Amino acid sequence: MRADIVDTAVNAGQFDTLVAAVQAAGLVDTLKSDGPFTVFAPLDSAFAGLPHGEVQRLLLPENRHELVDILTYHVVPGAITSDQLSGQILAVETVEGSTVLIDATDGVRVGNAQVVQADIRTSNGVIHVVDRVIIPTAN
Repeated sequence: MRADIVDTAVNAGQFDTLVAAVQAAGLVDTLKSDGPFTVFAPLDSAFAGLPHGEVQRLLLPENRHELVDILTYHVVPGAITSDQLSGQILAVETVEGSTVLIDATDGVRVGNAQVVQADIRTSNGVIHVVDRVIIPTAN
């Protein structure tokens, strides 16, 4: 049996910042639930690309709401694979509540991020690895 989204991210070893953020935001149980979810998972290097001190600021308890908004902006309801997106440009509603633009006409871009590894299947959805943290435009 496949691991769930959280355990898959933990075991991958390249999502330590994402896992810490999911824990700080209190989203572990949600991302371990049945789903299915599609997660655009930023690599540790993507978080490192944020302004200096930004990750530490977001992990503070008083910024939990903002952290939840950013993390849930990386999650789409349903299990969406790259072949379902191929050749399309779509505005997709995120769990955060706003839409993100997915452009799959030349590779796959989600907002300003490039999907660098697609279709990691888990027991409760699909993970697509992205090279940047996607910030909701409302923030």
